[in-house]
Amino acid sequence: MAAAQGAGSSSAGPSGLPGSAPGHSSNSTVVAVWEWQDEFGRWRPYRGNVCSYIEQVIQASQQKGRRSGSGLVSSIPLGRADPALAPYVIDIPSLTQFRQDTGTMRAVRRHVFPGDSAAGQGIVWEWQNDEGGWSPYEMNVCVFLEQARATNHQRVDLGPLGYNYEVDFVAQVQTNKTTRFRRSVQRRLDAPYPVTTSLAPLHTGVGCSCQQCWPNSGTGPITTRYRHSMINFPNSSTAHQVSGRTASVSSSSVGFVPYNKPTLTGARSAPRLNAQSTLALQQAGGPSTGLSASNGVSAPNLPVKMLKPSKLNQAIAATPTEPEAVVKKYLEELKGTPADEDCIICMEKLSSPSGYSDTCESSTIRPEAVGRLTSCQHSFHMLCMLAMYSNGNKDGSLQCPSCKTIYGEKTGTQPKGKMEISTFPQSLPGHKDCGTIQIVYHISRGIQGPEHPNPGMPYTARGFPRYCYLPDNEKGRKVLELLKVAWKRRLIFTVGTSNTTGESNTVVWNEIHHKTEMDSNLSGHGYPDPNYLDNVLAELAAQGVTEDCLGQ
Repeated sequence: MAAAQGAGSSSAGPSGLPGSAPGHSSNSTVVAVWEWQDEFGRWRPYRGNVCSYIEQVIQASQQKGRRSGSGLVSSIPLGRADPALAPYVIDIPSLTQFRQDTGTMRAVRRHVFPGDSAAGQGIVWEWQNDEGGWSPYEMNVCVFLEQARATNHQRVDLGPLGYNYEVDFVAQVQTNKTTRFRRSVQRRLDAPYPVTTSLAPLHTGVGCSCQQCWPNSGTGPITTRYRHSMINFPNSSTAHQVSGRTASVSSSSVGFVPYNKPTLTGARSAPRLNAQSTLALQQAGGPSTGLSASNGVSAPNLPVKMLKPSKLNQAIAATPTEPEAVVKKYLEELKGTPADEDCIICMEKLSSPSGYSDTCESSTIRPEAVGRLTSCQHSFHMLCMLAMYSNGNKDGSLQCPSCKTIYGEKTGTQPKGKMEISTFPQSLPGHKDCGTIQIVYHISRGIQGPEHPNPGMPYTARGFPRYCYLPDNEKGRKVLELLKVAWKRRLIFTVGTSNTTGESNTVVWNEIHHKTEMDSNLSGHGYPDPNYLDNVLAELAAQGVTEDCLGQ
């Protein structure tokens, strides 16, 4: 579904739809809805209980501030509302959601709606995605649809909200006005969003400069105290519902626990691919067998026989994985009074004890200890870094939350599977001078290991095999080689919660985008896309997978 432009773009609706014009309502009872923006520009509402927790923390902070004169709370850890959101923190001054274990940032916003609206009644409208699950519309669309239904409209046009769709309430379908592609829609009753007291007039239309819209809009300025890298801010351009075979979305997986680094097996380097070649890479830890490709050509795996220990294996053997040892390996403890700035993990002053001192204990690291990363020189509470590391894979690596520099070798939690590679002569749009590389990922359902959110519980694997495409040119082959490294390091997929379906305990993409369609880039997952190869190289580098890895 295309993203509406701007925060709160609840503009005028179909002719005759009451109350659809932009403006401010006089209804005194309002509810608050917090939403985060995904990488396609869509706003996704947090669940009602999470919104209630955010509102409670802010209200308590305001009351405390009135008594003591202190400022508003600067950060809210979402894991206290929902354990599945443990890695996520909302930074209030910048209205940003920050994922502590990966450094990924998303814009967030807060909107208020009338108490008798869909939000106040707990009514959510959803569209059916390619995986067969249901994805919620952003809340202003839910309110718009519910208002149209309540006034007996049989069909509404979402164009005034910035979407190229019509919704038919009788047939319960959404239709793309350009392609005529149809999806099912449904109306679901959920928990209502929290009632709040708003001194400013209630805003129900397009974002403006009123006192409510300015501080509560995700499009406001970033304050000077905000020092995170801006590299992962979502693109504000129009996005669409994915119409292809597989949605390539970033993971919202959470709740990592200790993980033992696997022994790397499989091909060390691949031969130059030709129009008839097929290569199958076994996931690390699996049996080394041949795989019959879709074109009927059988190609064996290429196991590496290391007669002498490689530099990579030596590095793995020498890397400590005990949390305190890892933190002390990469951070140098500072002596004297720290700089007058915040720790961007806990948002407390570096001169104060760590904000995680009540939840993370260490016999060797003091709550007030401040350390500086040895390469990038960014400083944090050492206990905060210990908490961040303990929430991750415990693989001996650290990633700077500020500049994303990786210390050690980063690995992931991807389940076992196969990566199948082949080529064919047909060109991709925008790459007429070469053929195409096809990657097929095979992962089956299974049981979660100790590194996954819920060890011992089953996980599903929807939409597999997943087909992905690269141009068979020099840069495309470079991306392919790095994707093979990422596959061996278990970085391409993980087990978590699907952004598109909301299903938990399922295999999802993990921050490295793939093109799952050969053409028709209306969805953002096809070609032409002149920036894709450069973008995916940057995403791979953010995971520590660079050209330097190819010689290992």
